[in-house]
Formats: sequence, C-alpha cells, structure tokens
Amino acid sequence: MIPSKFDYVKPSSVAEAITALRDGGDDAKILAGGQSLIPVLRLRLATPSVLIDLGGIPELRGIREDGDRIAIGAMTAYYDVIRDDLVKQHVRLLAQATETVADGQVRHRGTLGGSLAHADPAGDLGAVALALDAELVIAGADGTRTVPASEFFVDYFTTAIGEGEILTEIRFPKYTGWGSHYEKFNRTAQAWSMVAIAAAIRVEGGTIAEARVGLTNMGTTPIRATGVEQALVGQPATADAVRAAADHVTEGTSAPSDADAAADYREHLAKVLTGRAVLAAVG
Repeated sequence: MIPSKFDYVKPSSVAEAITALRDGGDDAKILAGGQSLIPVLRLRLATPSVLIDLGGIPELRGIREDGDRIAIGAMTAYYDVIRDDLVKQHVRLLAQATETVADGQVRHRGTLGGSLAHADPAGDLGAVALALDAELVIAGADGTRTVPASEFFVDYFTTAIGEGEILTEIRFPKYTGWGSHYEKFNRTAQAWSMVAIAAAIRVEGGTIAEARVGLTNMGTTPIRATGVEQALVGQPATADAVRAAADHVTEGTSAPSDADAAADYREHLAKVLTGRAVLAAVG
C-alpha cells in the first residue's frame, strides 16, 4: 500500500527537531531507523501530518565512555552497538541481545533509541535496559531530564517520553567482568520474541554474588525478574540452584495469550529459558 501524504523535515540538531515536533502538533511523527514506523505508514495505520527524520543529527549517534557509564546515542544503529569494543567489554548483554534482533538489513538501519521508544513488549532491548538499570535521557523545550529504565516503560507501546520530547541518549552502568546471556524463543520465520530472558550474573568463588534478570514479552512492558534475582544471590553457580531460582520467574508477570502462544505456555517457556540464560551467563 501507499502511505498517505505528509510533510518531511530533516533537522540538523536536537533543538531543531524539538521545534519541528512542536510545530507539527499532535499528528507529527519521529522517524528514527524506520523499521517499525515505515510498515505502519504503508498500511496507513498511522497518518502523520509531518515526519521528522532524526537521521541528520550527528550528536544522536555514537558510543562513548563517561565515567562509570557507557553512553549510547539514541540514533546509534544496532550494527554499531554489536561491533563496539566498549559495549563488548562493559555491557556485553546489550550486544548479545542486539545480535538476535531481526536480520542483517534491519540491524544496519534500526536504532537502539528507536526500539526503546517504540516499546513493543516483544522487542528485545527493553528487557536489557531494565535488567541493567539503564538511564534514558529525554530532551524537550524545557531542557533535558533523565529517567531510569524502571520508570521509562509505562504500558503497551507507551513510555515516559512526553509530548514534544525526544529520546537522545541511553546510559548503561558498567558490568565489566560479569557473565551474561540473552536466551530467546521465537518462530523460525520471525525474530519477534515469544519469550526471552536477559541475564547478567557476577560470580565470586563459585557463588552468585549479584544477578540482573529482565523478561521480554511476559507483560505489557519489559519486566524485572526480582524474585529470580533474590533467589540466585548467595547460591552456588550450579544447575540445581539456578533451576530452582528460575521457578520464581513468573512472579509479577502477566503473560499474554495470542496467536503465537497461550499464557501458560509462555510461563513454562520463561522458566526453561531463565535456567538456560543464567547457566550460560555463569559459564
């Protein structure tokens, strides 16, 4: 199908983008990588009056070390996240999860910020941001503000980004030396997660000292599996201890039932995949 008519703006700075968003009103849409928006436009499920392309803003791209954080511009492509040495060294779980997103073509065009702002519960990177206590920097006419990942995902396809605001940067604490793994179950023909588990684990002397676990597609937003985390800490890094802790993974979840899987099947998957992800993370 052919999209409805719209005006197109390509600002060269964040300030220009915010002005264009304000002038565009309620019907303005932000274009990041476009991997989710373009199909929606073609189906006319969205009919914006103006499309604001963030691809011409250099300050929104790149990965840098900022003290005890790794800062990633919102328009940084998946491909660059996967290849970056800072990410591999300090936020390895992010690289591992990003490698599972869609296919090579999408990973060259899609962006980290676009994925997080879209907030699809089946998207892979929200659970990683949540598990790793990321901070998201949002810019608007009144300046910038920083929102923790725990407050960023509000509901189904809904985030803390307000009217007239743009996500500009994602900041991750360093998890240098931690083991990590992203375990995902999806249909072969599609890359959307039926269920996926993001796990980052720090082991000392054979005992699990710290654990971070995030869940994909077990509710309307990414979910932090705090029950699993609490059950893991202080336990030996053994298969029996990990699988016992994995039984807590459905606490606080509301797994959906849809054409791909029923809720009880997703709950079963979550327990199995959590065991696999944590065991892979501890090596």
